[in-house]
Amino acid sequence: MSIDYAGFRRELEEFARKSCPSEIRAVVAAGQKITKREYQAWQKILNAQGWGAPSWPAEVGGTGWDIRQRLIFEEVMADNDCPPLYHHGLGHIGPVIIRFGTPEQKARFLPRILDGSDWWCQGYSEPGSGSDLASLSTSARLDGGEWVINGQKIWTSHAHEASMIYMLVRTSREAKKQEGISLILVPMDAPGVTVRPIRTIDGWHHLNEVFFEEVRVRADNLVGEVGKGWTCAKYLLERERLPPANVARLELLRRQVVRLVEEAATAAHGRRDFSGLHHKLLLCEAEAKGARVMMAQATDDLIHQRALGVQPSAIKMTCADVAQRLTTIALDAVGPEAAHRFLADADPEVPAATWIQNYMFTRARTIAGGTSEVQRNVIANELLGA
Repeated sequence: MSIDYAGFRRELEEFARKSCPSEIRAVVAAGQKITKREYQAWQKILNAQGWGAPSWPAEVGGTGWDIRQRLIFEEVMADNDCPPLYHHGLGHIGPVIIRFGTPEQKARFLPRILDGSDWWCQGYSEPGSGSDLASLSTSARLDGGEWVINGQKIWTSHAHEASMIYMLVRTSREAKKQEGISLILVPMDAPGVTVRPIRTIDGWHHLNEVFFEEVRVRADNLVGEVGKGWTCAKYLLERERLPPANVARLELLRRQVVRLVEEAATAAHGRRDFSGLHHKLLLCEAEAKGARVMMAQATDDLIHQRALGVQPSAIKMTCADVAQRLTTIALDAVGPEAAHRFLADADPEVPAATWIQNYMFTRARTIAGGTSEVQRNVIANELLGA
C-alpha cells in the first residue's frame, strides 16, 4: 500500500500546532537549553498520540514508520519549534533492548522509555579510556544472582537527573579486550552510585563523573550475552545510518540565528555594520538547503536499497560545520553587548547569555564527539578505498 506523504505531513503539522504547549515551543524557538521537564512533557504527549518512538517497530510500541516518514516527522517538528526526541532512551538503549533484550527486559524497560518515565544516560567513556573504548576497566563480577560493579565513568551527560544508566563493564580479562565486555542496565539510585558534576565552559550542567563502589544489580539486567557487550555497542553506533534529526534541527538553528541577528541589527540603530553577518548567513542557508537535498537523496537511495556510500558522513559533517558557524555568527551578533559579563551571571532570559552558552555547547558537542574529523576520515578512507 502506497503512503500519502503529503497527507502525512499535513497531519503532523496540525498536531504540532495544536498539541505542543506554547511554553515549550517558546523555549525551543528562543534557542534556550531544553531541560528534562520539556523533554518529558513532550514525550508523554507524543506517546499518547502513538508517536512516542518514530524509529521503533510497531510491535514494541513504535510507529513502524519508514525512513521518509521519519524525515518528515523531524522536519515538521523542527519547523514548528517542538523539542527533539531525547536520544538516550529512544535512539540508543531502546533499540538495543529491542534487538538483544529478553522478552522480560522488553516488557520492563520499553514502556517506561516510551512514556518518559525513565530518563537514561550512557556509561561508556572512562578516565584513560576515551577513544580506545575497548580498554575500559570498570568491572562487574557475578555474585549469586547479582552483578557487583566497581569503577568510574566520565563525561556522562545528564547523569545527575537520570534514573537509569546503560553501561559497558568488563566481565572478563581472559579473552581479548573487546570480548570481555558486557552491557548492563543500572538504576542510578542503587547504593554505591555517586554522581559528581563536571563544570564546562558553556555554563550549563550536563556532564558528570559517575562512581560505582560495590554497586549490586540483579543478574537479569545484563543485555545480550555475557562478554558480548561490544556487539551491542557497535549495533547502537551503527543502527542509525542517516541523521534526519540533524538536518531538520539545523534549519531550526538557522532560523533562530537569523532572528537574533535581525534583532541585534535593529537594536544597534546603525552603530554597527551587520552586512558581513548577513552574507555569512546566506552562505549557511545555502549549505543547510544542500544538506536537506543530500538527506532527501540518501533517503530515496535507502528506500530503494541503493548504496549510500559516503552520504551519511557528508551529511553529518555538513550539519556539524554549519551549526558551528551559525553559533559563531550568533556570538558575533551579541558579543559586544555581552563580553563584559560572559558566563559569570548568565541570565537565561537574556538572548546574549543564551547564545554565548549555545556557542560553547555546540562547539563542545561537535568537537568532543569528534564529529567533523571522524566524518572527514570516513569520507577520505571511502574515496581512497582504504
